[in-house]
Amino acid sequence: MQTTLKVTLASLATAIALASPASADLTGNLRINLDTSNPAPRATMEAMISRFQALNPKLNITTNVIDREAYKTQIRNFLSADAPDVLTWYAANRMMPYVDAGLFEDVSDLWAEPAIAASLASTKGALTLNGKQWGVPYTYYQIGVYYRKDIYDELGLSEPKDFSEMLANCEAMLASGRKCYTIGTKWLWTAAAWFDYISMRTHGYDYQMSFARGDVKWTDPSVYETFENWGKLVRMGAFVDDHQNKDWQQSLPFVVNGEAGGILLGNFTVAPLRTAGLTDDQLDFHQFPAIKPGVAMAEAAPTDTFHIAANGQNKDNARAFLRYLVSPAEQTIINNGDNLGQIPVNSAAGVSDDKFVQQGFEMLSSNSPGGVAQFFDRDFPAEMAQAAMEGMQEFMLFPDNLDDILERIESVRQDLYQD
Repeated sequence: MQTTLKVTLASLATAIALASPASADLTGNLRINLDTSNPAPRATMEAMISRFQALNPKLNITTNVIDREAYKTQIRNFLSADAPDVLTWYAANRMMPYVDAGLFEDVSDLWAEPAIAASLASTKGALTLNGKQWGVPYTYYQIGVYYRKDIYDELGLSEPKDFSEMLANCEAMLASGRKCYTIGTKWLWTAAAWFDYISMRTHGYDYQMSFARGDVKWTDPSVYETFENWGKLVRMGAFVDDHQNKDWQQSLPFVVNGEAGGILLGNFTVAPLRTAGLTDDQLDFHQFPAIKPGVAMAEAAPTDTFHIAANGQNKDNARAFLRYLVSPAEQTIINNGDNLGQIPVNSAAGVSDDKFVQQGFEMLSSNSPGGVAQFFDRDFPAEMAQAAMEGMQEFMLFPDNLDDILERIESVRQDLYQD
């Protein structure tokens, strides 16, 4: 769906009050492609673009909002054939195909500017390939278990301190007639969240990054150990049935209706759960618990990004827009609890007092000594991630197929990394 954004008087007043030195009285055009199709992210991005428009009333801004999953299959085509000026995407290895193909603009010049270099330093590595920077971040968020605290209280359960307690909680949940966790693996990355955490809790962050580089065979005993831990949940029936035919949003009613105790997902799940009627007294969050003693707690905190298309026609306007969206004022607004409900990347931005944003900020700031990864399908090359995630979904349905699954994934690794 394509829309041309209109500016209201209220947004104009807000924009003037929050004017950034990076903005100017720009002219010409600016075309923006967004994958923020879910209601809260879409409204947040459209409001942010309206504020930028208000600062630059002579600029003609057009946005194209594309369904998030469809966007993933369309991005190469539109970057090649009908490139926007600016687009949303993801950090780390998810950038690599478009960097290697010459479809993303090198924006190292922006990262050389003192304000950006200082305030966004924590994510520079995730935006760097071949010694250059290829985009800027606008948000990152925690991943963990969002659970029905009222149901836990009813059953006398507490947040698990380790994997044994997590399994015990699950047994109690199943005994009550509920599933432990909802999930929708129609979009394969939801299964990867479970693999990411169980692997990092079993072997640690350094192992996972080595794995992502292709240094670990999928048939290695360490990988079997990860799946053995995951299989304890799978084999006890912890997950909702028919999850392969549901996306993550279609799986949420199980939590809302009290048919499942929780979900492992990013903080973006909070907005639809609240919209569906859950209160903050009913909903809570906990860090994925430790599995193996001595393995430092590592987290996945995906960083969402904006990029300039190499084939875009309005690169000066695009750079001005990127400067604006990374400013402290904008990052404070777009990440607050009424908007994305996530954590700003700019170190000078304010962190929302929203309950879940604060929990995530505390976890990532104070309780992730092992390191912070992006996410499985961002850390691993795209072809490797796709093959592996297909295998993960199959494992959740047919755990006895594990040998065949891992052998198939390993064959992809050997082809990709040319062992």
